[in-house]
Amino acid sequence: MRASPDRLKSLADCGDINSLKSAVREICTEFGRVTRIDVMTTTEARKRRALCFLRLESPAQELELMNALGLPRFGDDVLVVVELPSDSDRLVI
Repeated sequence: MRASPDRLKSLADCGDINSLKSAVREICTEFGRVTRIDVMTTTEARKRRALCFLRLESPAQELELMNALGLPRFGDDVLVVVELPSDSDRLVI
């Protein structure tokens, strides 16, 4: 199945950071091997987000991933922003 931006919405259902990392890795693997994933959670105006900073083996793979999923770059990393549900206390850090 070809990755699409809609698949990113399912990431909000992850129950903890490790399952979130695993789900991000699974989505991104079709574009190349994920060499690094770092996750940071934020809360702003009662909205929670998980910011996933990742790298693939090559810039060409990262560009393909970004184009396919509509992802931005943050510095040298590809950024995946996951909107967490308001009752996201179940995301364990």
